Amino acid sequence: MTGFASTSKRVSNPKHSPGLRLSIEDGRAVMILDRRRELNRLTIAAMGEIEAALLSLAAISDLRVLIISGVDGIFSVGADLHEIAALDPRSALDYSQRGQRILGAVRRAAPVSIAAIDGHCLGGGLDLALHCTLRYASPGSTFQHPGARRGIITGWGGTQLLPRLIGEDAALRFLLSGDRIEAAEALRLGMITGIAADPLDQALSVAAVIVG
Repeated sequence: MTGFASTSKRVSNPKHSPGLRLSIEDGRAVMILDRRRELNRLTIAAMGEIEAALLSLAAISDLRVLIISGVDGIFSVGADLHEIAALDPRSALDYSQRGQRILGAVRRAAPVSIAAIDGHCLGGGLDLALHCTLRYASPGSTFQHPGARRGIITGWGGTQLLPRLIGEDAALRFLLSGDRIEAAEALRLGMITGIAADPLDQALSVAAVIVG
């Protein structure tokens, strides 16, 4: 995957937080999740950074496309299970509702949102990708909702979005088995839009057409 540094000539005005890089140019925004030591785990802190970035994008009236990508062969491995284990029923509801609100904002941030997926796209990370309009993945990317194997289920919208993409039967098999699938199978099911050697380059090319 093309890393953020090599795409900086194509996007400008970078805004950084500790685990996220956001650049905006000509109606296009590129959000790079960059918590590589944590495998881009969607911790409470990481979700706060995503929320802040999306709030900043809400003020841009001419934004046409939002691209979300990861780094170093990791899109996101999902939520932090240690944080989830520490939740009581009330805080678990708040946690789920906040996640739904933040990921739902991805859908409203721009007319078109694109997930550029290279590597693991698991759990809440898959929910994040599902909230995007389009999803391009590298051939070696993998997809999984492992919650059923741990006695939990995603609370960030994946159970609603996935059946709309791949049908109820296929979604149930995927969610209840907890099986991990590769990009070719995800494409066959309709979970992703396409496969590209460099998903970020592909997303930028699609964005260029949309922005004109």
